[in-house]
Parts: sequence; C-alpha cells; structure tokens
Amino acid sequence: MGIRRLLKKRLDFSSRLLARLKAEHRVFLNGEPLQGWMTPRAGDVITAVLPVETSHFPPEDIPIRPVFEDDDLLIIDKPAGYTVHPTKGHPDHTIANGLMKYMADTNQTFKIRFANRLDMDTTGLLIVAKNSHAQDEIVRQMDGNILKKYYRALVVGEPAEDRFTIDLPIGMPDPEKVGRAVMPEGQGRPSVTHVLVEERFHGFSLCRIRLETGRTHQIRVHLSHLGFPIAGDPLYGGDCPGLIGRQALHAARLEFRHPADGRPMCVSCPLPRDMADAVNRVKTGAYSLD
Repeated sequence: MGIRRLLKKRLDFSSRLLARLKAEHRVFLNGEPLQGWMTPRAGDVITAVLPVETSHFPPEDIPIRPVFEDDDLLIIDKPAGYTVHPTKGHPDHTIANGLMKYMADTNQTFKIRFANRLDMDTTGLLIVAKNSHAQDEIVRQMDGNILKKYYRALVVGEPAEDRFTIDLPIGMPDPEKVGRAVMPEGQGRPSVTHVLVEERFHGFSLCRIRLETGRTHQIRVHLSHLGFPIAGDPLYGGDCPGLIGRQALHAARLEFRHPADGRPMCVSCPLPRDMADAVNRVKTGAYSLD
C-alpha cells in the first residue's frame, strides 16, 4: 500500500490536506523528506507534519475555560454573553478574541477553527479544532450523526410525554429578521430534536435534549413551536422576568471519536451558576409565572 493511501486510510486525511502536505514537503520517510508517494517497506517510519497556521483577531481578556485539550482539539465551557466569532453586529469581544489571548498565555499557535456553534447567550461545550484534519473529521462525524450533542434546557410548561422527538423543518420566514420558525411541508431544512423530560416542577420542566441535526436556533424553535419555550428566551416566547437574564440553554455533553486515533471521547460540563440557580428557584417554588 502506498504512503498516500496509507495516510488516507489510517488517519483519514482529506485529499486537500494530502496535496498540501506533499507540496510543502511535510511527509517524511525514516526522517528524510518524501520524494513521492512511494510504497513503504515493513519497519519504515512515516511522519506527517501538519502545517503551522494562525488567526489574526485582536487578543482580549475574555474567560476561556478549557474542559479538554490536546494537540488536535480544545474544548471549552463557553460563558454566556459572547458571540463565538466576530460578526458585523459583534466585531469584537468574541470567543475568538479570547482564544488569541489564551494562545499567547499558553505559548501556543494555531488557526482557530470552530467545529460547532453556540448562540451568544447559550453556554457550554464549544469545540475548537487546532488543525484542518481535526476540523474535517469532527464535521464528518457531525454530518454522519456519529458525534452526539446533548443539551440541558429549562422550559416553560410541563410536556405530557417523558420522551418525544420533534421532526419538523426549520427556516427563516423573514430574511430581514433573525428569528427562525417551523416551516410548512416542503420548506425549510430538515431538523430533528430528541427530548427527555428529566423533572417537572411548578409550571417548568428541566429537559435533556439531543440534536440529530444542527440548525440555527433549532432547540429554541422546536420547543417553542410545541408550546414549551426555553425560560428566559423572549425571542421565542419564553420571557420570564426576574428568573434568568438569558435563555436557559446549556451544551452539556459531547460524545465522539477522537479525530487523530478514533478513541471514544465523552466530554461534559455542569450547569452554570445562573441556570442552576434558576432551576433551584422554580423547583422550590421560589419563582412562579402566576
């Protein structure tokens, strides 16, 4: 088996990455630069050195809380109130700006590649790929529903069923507005959300949610459509004055295979303080919408 096929089969390198590695002479056979995609012999050592890349956002002192980190991935517990990367409406004060300072503080250099996205006021696990291979592999796992994403949400109302699946297309009714909605048959993009009700109390419910697809605002739209908006989410009907200052939605757990060696990974993080406090208040009856 040739070295190119070996790298693609064993490490699942993309054709784009293999072409770049060859063009930049980053593949070595027994310590010597590879002259072509030759066939190795038993005992040969093949080394592939991934390109060194960087990002160029201004560094800012924004909290970066690592939950898992190695040479390929950085998974952080994202705080509320920050967009993931600069946008027209939020050109700075983003997680990307915080990561630039984090890299300087930890003496690292890598191009920031967000493998998943979280809304500005959603907390929890955010995946940063440190190289193109890791990003490609994580995206492949998400597309194939191999990577499992679990959220926890405090919703207004008490669903009758303990477990249910919402399989309804989501789209943008008005391109001029940020809000999404469940669309008529044949419109919108396929969207599937699995819901488990963990607890019910005093007109609220704590739910565990698994996303099968990853549309913008998917959990918020689906639950609101069924009449159970996320607490603290006025955009989708979940306004709860004085309970929590954002939507009570937290990316709590990820299950996937490591992009470098395929080993099973499970990464989790607990509810943030504001959401835990909100759950405790409705659970004890200290807060009510009545």
